[in-house]
Amino acid sequence: MAATTVSAGSEKTFFGHPRGLATLFMTEMWERFSYYGMRALLVLYLVSGGADAATGSQGGGLAMTAATATAIYSVYVSMVYLMAMPGGWFGDRVWGARKTVAIAGFVIMAGHLSLALPGQAMFFVGLALVAAGSGLLKANISTMVGHLYDGPDDPRRDGGFTLFYIGINLGAFVAPFVVGTVGEKVNWHLGFALAAAGMGLGLLQFLIGTKNLSPKSNVVPNPLSAAERKSVLVKVCAVLVVAAAFYGVVIAMGMYTLNWAIVPITLAGLIIPVAVLVRIKRDKDLSTTEQSKMTGYIWFFVAAAVFWMIYDQGGSTLSLFADGKTADTVFGFGFPATWYQSLNPLFVMALAPVFAWLWLWLARKNQEPNTIVKFAMGLVLVGASFFVFIVPMNMAGDGTKVSPMWLVSIYMIQTIGELCLSPVGLSVTTKMAPQKYASQMMGVWFLAVTAGDCTTGLLSLAGVDLNGTGVIAMEASLAVVAGLAVYMYRRKVQALMGDVH
Repeated sequence: MAATTVSAGSEKTFFGHPRGLATLFMTEMWERFSYYGMRALLVLYLVSGGADAATGSQGGGLAMTAATATAIYSVYVSMVYLMAMPGGWFGDRVWGARKTVAIAGFVIMAGHLSLALPGQAMFFVGLALVAAGSGLLKANISTMVGHLYDGPDDPRRDGGFTLFYIGINLGAFVAPFVVGTVGEKVNWHLGFALAAAGMGLGLLQFLIGTKNLSPKSNVVPNPLSAAERKSVLVKVCAVLVVAAAFYGVVIAMGMYTLNWAIVPITLAGLIIPVAVLVRIKRDKDLSTTEQSKMTGYIWFFVAAAVFWMIYDQGGSTLSLFADGKTADTVFGFGFPATWYQSLNPLFVMALAPVFAWLWLWLARKNQEPNTIVKFAMGLVLVGASFFVFIVPMNMAGDGTKVSPMWLVSIYMIQTIGELCLSPVGLSVTTKMAPQKYASQMMGVWFLAVTAGDCTTGLLSLAGVDLNGTGVIAMEASLAVVAGLAVYMYRRKVQALMGDVH
């Protein structure tokens, strides 16, 4: 993206916005390119036959079952969002936003390079590094976008975040065509290496463009005192020593399996969101109004967790169906299964402006649905997408390859649901946050994704076949019932929200 120049003071801008937005736009675009490129390959690599794993040649994946692959995928996605909270803490208290993003870029690139090396050990090392790095970056780069503007009242601010959001979806859209195609059709590990190259380009762009960023991004807002730093180090070391000792005993006794690693992480991903909400809810410093708003917010949190539980299966359950039971040609043109992962960002870019216009048009007529109704719509739509999914699943039961248009339709319905729920969820989180937790509540919102994905992971580990028609119907029913419940109790929830509409 080229900068444009305005006559006022000959100041270089990025489509009328501060020049630093170009740096952050490109950094986030390339980071999302690497993340979504790798994610498009993840489940397919895990289930691919392992006959040639030593050489990394095609067909040489890790030969896992669909249930194990879905569990690993779900835990990985949940950890990316769980790490956003400590990521924000590092930015606020240790390194500052700018340094944290730079370190995150190196960590993500190292993770993709680890994935590019054959073998299960390097795969899990790479997965952990990408999850940790993505959490560090995700929590801080949006903060740096805000630093570019003169406070929340700057008229350019919303437009700047819109451009930034386009960068996210642009990277996500292109990645499956490049990383996915090379990984699936040529060599899995070469695909992961391309994801590393993408992050490397983003990091280079960031380091070159730091001079255009706000000086505030270099400041540590609330640095740790020497005593706090020592306390944190002691606690972290204690946890690492206990974990090392525990797993050392398990390995020595010959009892170690993959579940010894996945199950504790999955349970933590469910317990931590609940513990965080309970801690905030029980805080005696909160006023009666803030307590009421938190009670109302829990409705939104649970609804969002149900939504993301289904929505994020677009990269696991739907991806496996695309690979094995969907035709891979349209009008004689063949394409790999990873390309389906480009549908969601494509639909977001196409439909987001339409929804923005629709809400404004309805608002002018005093008919815009409120936040609670939009949430209910999102849940019903994501449930409806899985009811639609049951049809091609039954059609493919006898080995028939179904039309790609079934998956196109499912992804489109889910994206419409996302546009009803996700932007509204971000907005209502900031509006309902208690003053004391204003900066932490965005991390709490991301924990809804963690809770939803960890529920999926736990079901897979418990032996539930998430690729079965019965389970798909159950999940669809759960989402629709949850949506109807939110709608039916909308007046009660609105009363809890107080002055928030």
